[in-house]
Amino acid sequence: MPTSLIEGESLLAVDVGATQTRAVLFDVVEGCYRFVAIGQAPTTAEAPFRDIGIGVREAITNIEGVTGRVFLNRERTLISPSQPDGSGADAFAAIHSAGPAIRVAMVGLLADVSVESARRLVETTYCRVVETLSLSDTRRAEQQIDALLRARPELVVVAGGTDGGASRSIRNMLETVGMACFATPGEKRPIILFTGNQKLNEDVQALMKDLTPALNFSPNVRPSLETEDLEPAARELAGLVTVARRAQLRGVEELETWSKGHILPASYAMGRMIRFLGQLTGAEGGVLGVDLGASACTIAAGFNGKLSLHTYPQFGLGENLGNLLQHTSLEDVLRWLTLDIPAATVREYLVQKAIHPSTLPASVSDYTIAQAIARQNLHLSLRAARRDFPAEARALRPELTPFFDLIIAGGGALADAPTLGQGLLLLLDAVQPVGVTHIMLDRNNLLPLLGVSAAQNNLLPVQILESGALENLGTVVSPLGSASYGAGVLRVKLTGANKNETIVEVKAGGIEVLPLGPGESAQLAIQTVGRVDAGFGPGRGKTVTVSGGSLGVIIDARGRPFAFSTDAVRRSELMKKWLWTLGG
Repeated sequence: MPTSLIEGESLLAVDVGATQTRAVLFDVVEGCYRFVAIGQAPTTAEAPFRDIGIGVREAITNIEGVTGRVFLNRERTLISPSQPDGSGADAFAAIHSAGPAIRVAMVGLLADVSVESARRLVETTYCRVVETLSLSDTRRAEQQIDALLRARPELVVVAGGTDGGASRSIRNMLETVGMACFATPGEKRPIILFTGNQKLNEDVQALMKDLTPALNFSPNVRPSLETEDLEPAARELAGLVTVARRAQLRGVEELETWSKGHILPASYAMGRMIRFLGQLTGAEGGVLGVDLGASACTIAAGFNGKLSLHTYPQFGLGENLGNLLQHTSLEDVLRWLTLDIPAATVREYLVQKAIHPSTLPASVSDYTIAQAIARQNLHLSLRAARRDFPAEARALRPELTPFFDLIIAGGGALADAPTLGQGLLLLLDAVQPVGVTHIMLDRNNLLPLLGVSAAQNNLLPVQILESGALENLGTVVSPLGSASYGAGVLRVKLTGANKNETIVEVKAGGIEVLPLGPGESAQLAIQTVGRVDAGFGPGRGKTVTVSGGSLGVIIDARGRPFAFSTDAVRRSELMKKWLWTLGG
């Protein structure tokens, strides 16, 4: 048995979100690691406190009330390691997503090569691109310098040049960046990450070391024209985001001390776990993680050990909602409404929610609007992420979601839905999975906390996941075809362990639910009608083993992509019917 289990090492993890701060305790129970308790408090990053440490201590105090254990001493600092009297925790880790998106300038050579790689790198965490320089930029050098000064980036990512390749052009662009840094007051100069031609590292060091508060290097994101490797640079960038947060938010430095450096952006920590699950399960169709929160929407997709990680602050459900209509139309938000709500009311909701991101819906109409916005934001996020999925991602058509064997959903909009059916329908509407997919709900947002904890204890995440800390919602079958509404598309027969059979004929445009409880498995015989594709090829049926869950086995025959009715009343009635079917 591992030493850690004999000693019973506990781990206290903190998640500093945009609106809520949560403290989670993991400890050994009967020889295995378990999720023991959670405490939460409002995040105190904004006025009047402007110190995340206050919210962290309040969340830890709440978990003390739940467990009866003491984690803070009289000076309100963490007790670590644990003491003989049972107080304290053996280890501490933290993740963060609070704070404004980091302002980033991208510098590269070719717009469709190194700049694209830099964009994908920047999207792995909470960043917003405010300026881009490349060889295709027709502005004069002094105009580029002025643009950088106006943009006021907190971080500059420099890419370009294959290893051993072009160097003069990169030097020229670095001189432009250096001049902009020289003209910027010292306390406002940006952090610089160089992730280009490695033979230039010494030149970059000599040129930039006195012009930036932090100069960091990572392996080339584009070592050759045909090869892209983002992971080492993404790991370095995750650390730099924490450095930038230290300058933005009081209390980050204290968390770094408590955690002994085990602190990560929540999006990067989540990506770690999705990659791990993809490798652990050997999922042929990949593993998808979505986290729809106030600060951003994160999409993490793992395919055969490869991770595609994208974080979109512009699609968060907090203060960024004020700019949502710059990325989508109001009509596309209104199509998700189940009530007749004026467009002006939806606009007003977006403005008020951006000003007061921690407020909760106060009426049925407010909640309906919130759900519609969440659907559209998640839909937009997945559509944006899909263009960068690797070749290993199998999809029936480019505009459709690839096959995923497992989807794990988290974030307040999904985890805090009044019923599991409402949360699942939101996810199905926005993601629109294809084929046979198992769905799990991360109600306590544990996945990123497990990701940051893995560096200290790699056994803990495995045993927490095996313990059932994530809620199984069930298995979803999503056939694809061109049948008209009401026409038969599938015949399914569910045979349980007790040999009981449930036979259903599924019609286009509807949702059917077959009962199969958590922990149960059954054989599902799928017979298609005509050229309908349930993930096995057009017109091909198959018998598969499915796992049950809180909502059973769901057959979603609404087609992909959705064809929205042009009649608002008809559309609303259909959405209410689907929700009723899922028990919402």
